[in-house]
Amino acid sequence: MKIYEGGRGLAGAQVTVDGEPLDPRFEVKTFSPMGFEWTYEGDGPRQLALALLCDHLVDPQRALQLTEGFMRSVVAELDNAWMLTSEEIDAALGTG
Repeated sequence: MKIYEGGRGLAGAQVTVDGEPLDPRFEVKTFSPMGFEWTYEGDGPRQLALALLCDHLVDPQRALQLTEGFMRSVVAELDNAWMLTSEEIDAALGTG
């Protein structure tokens, strides 16, 4: 089970997967060249949704298809500091 964590510090928004920086997956699609954001709907949260889904699903095309809904239902609802497990992502996608 993977653990995804996000928080804000002096360097801005930081997101990790199992303690390592999460790849923003700009090569799949760039919604926000500034990187990740959350707690609202927009391009930064879309980038985070895409990155989380690409890492979790290991299927960039499927991740891209699910990005908008996942951004609205999960990423936009995250607190300033948050943690998601792979099981919670599966549950949000209805696959768990």
